[in-house]
Amino acid sequence: MDSQSFITGMKAIGAGLAMIGALGAGVGIGSVVYGALLAMGRNPDASGMIQANMILGIVFSETIAIYALVVALIVLFVL
Repeated sequence: MDSQSFITGMKAIGAGLAMIGALGAGVGIGSVVYGALLAMGRNPDASGMIQANMILGIVFSETIAIYALVVALIVLFVL
């Protein structure tokens, strides 16, 4: 086995493991939207405030996925 191909394979495995953070972000976004839709259905008058808070929660959850992507790219191309 060539050592360079082994290192490349380990980088790919490490990048894949780093992207597990995106799975958590996807679950978090789904949970935020589900809760907001339930709240809007129960209280339509407050839907503007609920929607603003929902978007803010989605943004915070999405930053975790972006951090995971940056770490995966660093593992693949820098290390």
